[in-house]
Amino acid sequence: MALVETSALGRVGYVTLNRPEALNAINDEMDRLLAEAWERFEADEDIWVVVLRANGERAFCAGGDMRSPPTGSSGLSFGGGVTGIGGQLRPVSKPMICAVQGHAMGLGFEMAMCADIIVAASTTRFALPEARAGVIDHCGVVHRAVRQLPHHIAMAMILAGEPLDAGQALQYGLVNEVVEFNALEQAVARWVDKLLACSPLAVRAAKEAAVAGLRGSLPEALSRTYPGIRRYAKSGDRAEAVSAWAERRSASWAGK
Repeated sequence: MALVETSALGRVGYVTLNRPEALNAINDEMDRLLAEAWERFEADEDIWVVVLRANGERAFCAGGDMRSPPTGSSGLSFGGGVTGIGGQLRPVSKPMICAVQGHAMGLGFEMAMCADIIVAASTTRFALPEARAGVIDHCGVVHRAVRQLPHHIAMAMILAGEPLDAGQALQYGLVNEVVEFNALEQAVARWVDKLLACSPLAVRAAKEAAVAGLRGSLPEALSRTYPGIRRYAKSGDRAEAVSAWAERRSASWAGK
């Protein structure tokens, strides 16, 4: 059985960590399989939404496997295409949902933060054990945490290994929803339905603009033009949006 499973159902691509006996800790083989999964779903125009999840109730991912650590040699490893150990940064352009439960530590925490929407089981516990363990390398998780959490909360996690439970993560805006573990799949399905109700091209254009705009100041973001938005203006989905509005009906998106 593959350590990272991929499947597609309709317009949705699923990437599932499948090493529950090791708390889904990422080894070099899983790193390579994750790289292949992001490449596959990024290239597949029939896939409009990507879901990252994990088998097993105890952990989403306990981080990198200390016995067989990922090397990042593929250059496209880890969540959303981000490489925490060398290689290039290549985000997934499609909307990405992450379902987390149990331990989400180190690299597992980083993968979750690569998602656009995070649904957490009430059992979830986010943590950065690097400082306490005395292990620090290419720290993508540090840079993401300090951008996605209030400064002092992030620094407590980074410097003192202070954990964050699901309720705190919701309070600080890190996750979108907290549910019981047995309701996690249904919650993800609701978010999938919300995303699929939108034009996939408009969603991708909006994600591109939002992420790119964060690299500069607000005036810089407002003054820029974004290729995805320009492409969308000439797309079939844009024409369908206009027709659907004029005819007072629900739009039927083609993603073209």
